[in-house]
Amino acid sequence: MKDHFRQSMAWLHTWAGLVAAWVLFFIFVTGSAGYFNTEIDRWMRPELPLAQPTTLSPADAVALAQRYLQSVAGGAQEFSINLPVDRGNTRLNVWWRAQPAAGQRFGQLTRQTLDDAGAPVAAPKVRATGGGNQLYRMHYRLRYMSLDAARYAVGVCTMLMLLALVSGVIVHKKIFADFFTFRPGKGQRSWLDAHNVVSVLALPFFVMITYSGLVFFLFDYVPAGLQAGMEGRRDAFFEQISPRQGPAAPGGVAAPLAPLERMVRQAEAAWGAGEVGRITVAQPGDALAWVTVHRRPGRSVTGAGNDRLHFDGVSGRPLPAPAVRDSGSRSTRDVLLALHEGRFAGVGLRWLYFASSLLGCAMIATGLVLWTVKRRRDQEKRLKAGQSVAFGFRLVEVLNIGTIAGLCTAVAAFFWANRLLPAGLDRRADWEFHCLFIIWGLALLHAALRLRFAPSRRVWREQLWLACAAFGLLPLLNALTTDRHLGVTLPAGDWVLAGFDLTMLALGAVFALMASKLRRTQAAPRPASQGRDALPAEAAALPAGGTR
Repeated sequence: MKDHFRQSMAWLHTWAGLVAAWVLFFIFVTGSAGYFNTEIDRWMRPELPLAQPTTLSPADAVALAQRYLQSVAGGAQEFSINLPVDRGNTRLNVWWRAQPAAGQRFGQLTRQTLDDAGAPVAAPKVRATGGGNQLYRMHYRLRYMSLDAARYAVGVCTMLMLLALVSGVIVHKKIFADFFTFRPGKGQRSWLDAHNVVSVLALPFFVMITYSGLVFFLFDYVPAGLQAGMEGRRDAFFEQISPRQGPAAPGGVAAPLAPLERMVRQAEAAWGAGEVGRITVAQPGDALAWVTVHRRPGRSVTGAGNDRLHFDGVSGRPLPAPAVRDSGSRSTRDVLLALHEGRFAGVGLRWLYFASSLLGCAMIATGLVLWTVKRRRDQEKRLKAGQSVAFGFRLVEVLNIGTIAGLCTAVAAFFWANRLLPAGLDRRADWEFHCLFIIWGLALLHAALRLRFAPSRRVWREQLWLACAAFGLLPLLNALTTDRHLGVTLPAGDWVLAGFDLTMLALGAVFALMASKLRRTQAAPRPASQGRDALPAEAAALPAGGTR
């Protein structure tokens, strides 16, 4: 009975993984960008100035920003002061929203960057780009389809991955012993060992990221609770659990705004120096003015508790926080979403997230290659019997090469497009993504055509060398097209820009290592049948775990 159950789980693991594997690989590759999305954004806008750390204290910076806002944003609906404490915000920034016109909920929004003297800084003219945020959003938005269709497609693939993870743990009854076992040069056994090692190495991350991904769109996938409790009124539901803070409209009585630096000092006394991240003011200049001091983001995985303080805008006295309906289920959901996004993580932990996500790519890639390795001998028997290679086997090989190697090249092409597309091109940001998918499509086409005349090992090698060149030459392209290259960013200590170029060089080296490993691998004897359907055995065709 146990053996029969494990065999059933093995079947489920194989086919649940295979059906969604290529979409999941796309999700993991683009999702990996999310842990450095703001850094990628900055690299893709080389017109922005180099990082210049401020010399102002938070209280002094807020005082300067308040004087500026009171001079230009009198009578605003609300304004915000964003201190340069977050990785996505390296300068003192402010924004304000004008009072809405009749029949509108919100007024026009204006943003401005200030220097250390509180004077406005002219915004540089930057190229239109999708940036790292749009690249990251593709892992749940996909592309060229509606938001609802993308969410359901990603949801189905995510559920299949969860099934594959659970069934994989059941199948490998010695899973932790297998973690310490790797036998190179043993063909199918080596691929299974590699798949086990990379799967177990970050198994908690895989389970967390998969389950929390389903929780993200909970009310899309399981809408019954919302329908029953709120009659489908999504806005009313979120207003109930996260009510609007502060007055929605001015009271009509003018009153000066209290000095905001005093409130910042009170917040620092409660949280510690350097913990204030943002100050928002609702209805400034009105007797009902309401000030919220927000704690520096990413300080807690729960995202709850004392992360904001409220003050009366006229007197400056502390106010009690608005009552928010809370529950264990909501707190659990908030923790899962924080874990999924990793917004609480510092630099070291974000690199760990990034490495774990790449291990997810490796897990999917090794599983896909293992599927073809296990079935290669059957295809050789078909050739010896005078039959052609099975369509399903050939399709999986094409998708494997064109996605595992080709998609990585396409992501590099996305960055190449950012540097090479004309600045005045209409819908330039969209064309960056068009280039990504065009290159991916060409990689699939190349794999489909080349596999008819060349052994798969050679096709893998060609695409891996292409990926090596695409990533490895990016820093050179950057140096030829901008003045934000390693020769400038390293001496300036701008580790965001320099780190991107160094990471591209490292990825190029990884692909070069994989391609050279293929060249060094001793070619196995070819079957008697020579020609377009010849299938050389490739027991050690790729280095274990190689995807990026």
